[in-house]
Amino acid sequence: MVTPPKRPITMAVRLRRRTAIISRWLHIYLSMVSFAIVLFFSITGITLNHAEALGGKEKTTVVKGELPHEWLRPANEAEPDKLRIAEELRSRHKLHGAVSDFRVDDNRLEVSFKGPGYAADIFIDRDTNKYDLTETRNGFIAVINDLHKGRDTGAAWSMFIDICAALLTLVSLTGLVLLFFVYKRRVSGMIVAAAGALIAYLVYLRFVP
Repeated sequence: MVTPPKRPITMAVRLRRRTAIISRWLHIYLSMVSFAIVLFFSITGITLNHAEALGGKEKTTVVKGELPHEWLRPANEAEPDKLRIAEELRSRHKLHGAVSDFRVDDNRLEVSFKGPGYAADIFIDRDTNKYDLTETRNGFIAVINDLHKGRDTGAAWSMFIDICAALLTLVSLTGLVLLFFVYKRRVSGMIVAAAGALIAYLVYLRFVP
């Protein structure tokens, strides 16, 4: 019995197989890399949506102090050394976050530190050299909610959120590509995906003011 010759594999078939292999590999490993990311943003999506119920108690601390007069009113009417003042306050009171605002008025200075779930506001009298500091800590839930939103988190965390978004986009797209190679489930899978998008859109139209 003569074995019929194998049909040559065309370039299109090779490309299709290669695409399926690469998509499967990317989908599996990106899903594993993104597991903690998906879990974090899923949980914080719930806590953010119920922030008032889960927010917990905020802790407020009020402190008074005094700074050297020459720091507040330098010679020759020069501007106060903002960095020196901010870092002295940070070191003295163990403040967190970054300096989000530093206002200089004729009679007083205002310094604000912001971080996830954290704020510290200092009002400094340039004549008496005295200041009032109010520090507010909002608890763990507020911290992770701010991390979810990227509020007062700095440039590095903002970039991390962009990377996470790119990873999750790749996971979604590679999953969609893989669906096209599962012939028996391709149509039903696309119908389910379209139904999910349609449900989200209808909820938006019907219930969002």
